[in-house]
Amino acid sequence: MASLRVLGVDPGLTRCGLGVVDVLPDRSATLVHVGVVRSDAGAPIEARLAIIAAGIRAVIRDHSPHVVAVERVFAQSNRHSVMGTAQASGVALLAAAEAGLAAATHTPSEVKAAITGYGSADKRQVQTMVARVLRLDELPKPADAADALALALCHAWRGSAPTAGAASHRTLTPAQRAWRQAERVRR
Repeated sequence: MASLRVLGVDPGLTRCGLGVVDVLPDRSATLVHVGVVRSDAGAPIEARLAIIAAGIRAVIRDHSPHVVAVERVFAQSNRHSVMGTAQASGVALLAAAEAGLAAATHTPSEVKAAITGYGSADKRQVQTMVARVLRLDELPKPADAADALALALCHAWRGSAPTAGAASHRTLTPAQRAWRQAERVRR
């Protein structure tokens, strides 16, 4: 069985989470890489974005993902935080395009629903499920790294979700079934 290798990116200027997973058609997954690219909050914005871009490019070069999944920027009350997240997100999407890779964005609630079955799950619940799915001995830390892995898993599961009648409903976990149902309702 051929696996899909997905790079998940949890964009941020101070900490940009990066996670690479291999996911088989049966939705089982294996950790390939997890890490965080950090930039100094006091550095000029262009230098910070260059550091993030270099980190993402290195992961793409070293791990050859098939696709990049990036957290979709959503409205927050803190405009400064949204701007930094949007800028880091743009850098991730650009790095994917430069490498000739397809890219997709997913909202935090889509990712939470895909991983836990609940779109309002907290960070700890997401980390716990990511660790369980990837058979890790401990929770992935920091939260940015766990979020990046969750993004990668969400994308792989969404992209390989069986269509009606194409595969047995029993191959899905309860969280995957809940997420799939939420996707149907959204349409």
